[in-house]
Amino acid sequence: MTAPLGTAPADGPSAPAQDARAAEGPPPGRRSTLRYAAAKLGGAVLSVGMVIVATFFLFRLIPGDPTIAYTRDVPVSPEQLALLRRQLGLDRPLGEQFLDFVWRTLRLDLGTSYEYRRPVSELIGERAGPTLLLAGTGLAVAVGLGLWQGARAAWRHGGRLDRVSTGVSLVLWSVPTFWLGLLLLMGLAAGVGPFPGVFPTRGMEDVDAPDGFAYVLHVGHHLVLPCLTLVAVVYAQYLLVMRSSLLDEIGQDYITTARAKGLRDDEVRRRHAVPNALLPTVTLVFMNIGFVVAGAVSVETVYSWPGLGLLFYEAIKGPDFAVMQGTFLVLCVAVIVMNTLADVVYHVLDPRVRSA
Repeated sequence: MTAPLGTAPADGPSAPAQDARAAEGPPPGRRSTLRYAAAKLGGAVLSVGMVIVATFFLFRLIPGDPTIAYTRDVPVSPEQLALLRRQLGLDRPLGEQFLDFVWRTLRLDLGTSYEYRRPVSELIGERAGPTLLLAGTGLAVAVGLGLWQGARAAWRHGGRLDRVSTGVSLVLWSVPTFWLGLLLLMGLAAGVGPFPGVFPTRGMEDVDAPDGFAYVLHVGHHLVLPCLTLVAVVYAQYLLVMRSSLLDEIGQDYITTARAKGLRDDEVRRRHAVPNALLPTVTLVFMNIGFVVAGAVSVETVYSWPGLGLLFYEAIKGPDFAVMQGTFLVLCVAVIVMNTLADVVYHVLDPRVRSA
């Protein structure tokens, strides 16, 4: 039996109805997410533009002449210094230098290092791997440790574990990173602590580093102290956020209902409370990816870890304007990108944000 003329068949909408729905575009929720992402992307582009401007003028305030640092321990005449300044483009008006810097940055040309005499993009590419290894390992350990301790501290809030873990994390969070690194270096690596020579004092590898899987263990041995320093300072944020979020969830009705059904306490925490409490930490994880990469400067400097942080520190001593500008720009853009991604992901995951 056929459907009456002008009505849709019983098994679904008619073809004209489907075409009309397709012409309407994405559903309202998706359109809202796209508008939100576009707005955040626009804000990120504006932030990158402001960073480009600040990058150029900020390092011009650092005292020191790159030409003098470039010719250190080499006798040169004033005429030779003037010639070198002209070759490096430092004799041009500041406004002209700024426009040239902006144009080259938009073309992804970060210039040439005064000291290394190599393109800055090549130096950053070589140093990015060690920084990502250190920051990625430290972030993974800090997130896992912080969420695990935060969940257990909140579930037994007011107990001994809660007081000890929260107190220790707050103390470590308030300690300067470079100072903690120096303490660990003296106590576990140098010959003045209670456990001298347990870990290497500097670098990512030795000159006589082995090959194959032994090389992985060798690099891991060098990674322990820098990673431990980074984790000790960072993990408190995840612990406190997870603890606070889980405390809010404990008083919810669905937790009471789950317990009334006879579920064990561990099952209630693992299957119901913790998944809902994880949502605020998603934003924190994405935001801290950029901040951890940028914050590795002091850790890499203390342990001579050959990453972007050490490259930035060495450029400041120069001063090497091209390397300082390129490294600072890359670190700032990483923070901006991760913050923008965190906002978009949180908007997608939390329906309360979409409806606001």
